[in-house]
Amino acid sequence: MNPAQQTPTGRLAYRVAWRVSLFVLITLFIAALIGFRMPWWVVLSISGTVGLATFVGVRMLVTQRMSTLQSTLAGIGETHIAARNNETSLPRDELSYLIHLAHDADQRVASQMQELERMENYRREFLGNVSHELKTPIFAIRGFAETLLDGALNDERVRRSFVNKVLRNANRLGNLAEDLSSVARIEMGELSMNPKPFNLIELSKEVIESLESMAADGKIAVRLSMPKDLPDVIADRNHISQVLSNLIDNSIKYGRVGGQVELIARQLNDAAVKISVVDDGIGVSPEYIPRLTERFFRIEPSRSSKLGGTGLGLAIVKHILSAHGSQLMVESLPGSGSTFGFVLPTTAEIT
Repeated sequence: MNPAQQTPTGRLAYRVAWRVSLFVLITLFIAALIGFRMPWWVVLSISGTVGLATFVGVRMLVTQRMSTLQSTLAGIGETHIAARNNETSLPRDELSYLIHLAHDADQRVASQMQELERMENYRREFLGNVSHELKTPIFAIRGFAETLLDGALNDERVRRSFVNKVLRNANRLGNLAEDLSSVARIEMGELSMNPKPFNLIELSKEVIESLESMAADGKIAVRLSMPKDLPDVIADRNHISQVLSNLIDNSIKYGRVGGQVELIARQLNDAAVKISVVDDGIGVSPEYIPRLTERFFRIEPSRSSKLGGTGLGLAIVKHILSAHGSQLMVESLPGSGSTFGFVLPTTAEIT
């Protein structure tokens, strides 16, 4: 290839090679003339041969790796992670180390850009979901209000029914705003946890009692299964109450008519208790389980929306448990119900 047609890396390697060889040639020529009594043409021949060998050697040792280095640096920031060349076949020197660093930088930048792209897609999806969740009750409230203003106010039966529907949709908006606020505060670290020992049985009874009406509407029995000698757990009582409420609420929504939901606690060892919410509802397909804690993800959107769900319950559960150093464990099969569990430390751990 003609040097003038070479790539910038090729031209750079070419310039380095001929400059080094020219320096060697001149140095050797002068040294030979001064130190040895040989004809000038012999000295020139020897110097030329050494210079040519130096040129070829530099080209062989430098060009390939400089091309690799240039292509890696030029590709930094692209969305793919460049495949690393066979570095083991290259000499282990400073240039090879620079190539290694360039590959590492390429992989880090590409990974970060992929993560940024994923977050941007997640942001767009999140905004779309929020917009949808807000529009539904707002349009419903507007429609009911317009109907009332168009004459339905004079019909007491219709008026009462529509006002109840307006109130239900307003409550849905309030729940959505509260859940969004909770997720935002948790993710920003503004919602602090205050772990203290408390009686899990007492808390569980309070949560079940608060959901009795909802369970009755779905003809679902909610049972408590905990040993009387269960040790106190150490956690933020209010937030664990929110976790239990969301899990039981979720099981009721996706339960079958006449089914049951069971809140179970078993001591794993002296330092931990496992809490599980088990239902015999519709279950979840395995491919959906990893997505259950995503914001606004619903297996049956129409059913959950009808029951007032915001699609944020399990996302809140995940964040609260993460702040406690625990995680949500899910086991489920379609048609066989679901089990949602997590582990909390007990007071035995600090005695």
